[in-house]
Amino acid sequence: MQRYNIIHRTYYNFSEEVQLGPHHLRLRPREDYELRIESFSLKISPNANLLWHRDAEGNSVATATFDLPAQQLVFESELIIQQYNESPLNFMVADYAINYPFSYLPDDQVLLSPYMQLPDQETQQMISLWAQTLWQGDEKIQTYTLLQRIASHIYQTQTYKLREEPGVQTAKDTLVCGTGSCRDFAQLFMDATKCMGLAARFVSGYLHAPGSDAAGATHAWAEVYLPGAGWKGFDPTIGEMAGTDHIPVAVARLSKSVPPIEGSFRGAPDSSLDVGVWVSKLP
Repeated sequence: MQRYNIIHRTYYNFSEEVQLGPHHLRLRPREDYELRIESFSLKISPNANLLWHRDAEGNSVATATFDLPAQQLVFESELIIQQYNESPLNFMVADYAINYPFSYLPDDQVLLSPYMQLPDQETQQMISLWAQTLWQGDEKIQTYTLLQRIASHIYQTQTYKLREEPGVQTAKDTLVCGTGSCRDFAQLFMDATKCMGLAARFVSGYLHAPGSDAAGATHAWAEVYLPGAGWKGFDPTIGEMAGTDHIPVAVARLSKSVPPIEGSFRGAPDSSLDVGVWVSKLP
């Protein structure tokens, strides 16, 4: 078991006082048998009324509403987690799904169908050409090996580029540009696996990254549903499976659905955003 301390600070500064609309916060990691929250604190300025709920995909979401106008909006969360996913390869796939291709069982298909929706026809054609070197139809290959190939291929052939602008590139744009951020690579991985008949979803969270200035960052990767093993994470930004250093906060069918913070305000449009994330290992 590994313990982590995570600090996430977000500052919005406005040119003059504005009226703040509701803000939806996805800052609390997903607790399960691999991850437990030891402590969690959330500070908001100005004071907010806070209501928590779980959305349709089981993510913890806090909705903050404000009574008074403000010229600065601050969110500061700090938490300690216990991460037990120290052996990401320690899983067992159902016999019928060990080798690719395979078909999900009928009952599973009903639940997984939203995560299997294909991209547009042009994107499918581009991905088909792009993936020709990864797998040939007559090749016997294990499902995990194919997924690892896709993640590694994105890592080896695409150039990482930090993008400050909001939103996620389409897989088509990423392939054309040859560059993207972690969320763009996750989208490309998802579309590639969907084109191969597999269910995939988007994951946003934190990454412990030794050697970086803050030793961590907000991050995005993808998960694929493997019968017998469940949802398993793959990170095409580093070309590996998600492991101990990956801390999932929210999952979604659509990559645009789970930003850490989203909200609105009424007033002068001039504003600035400053975000800092620190992820450190604890004894």
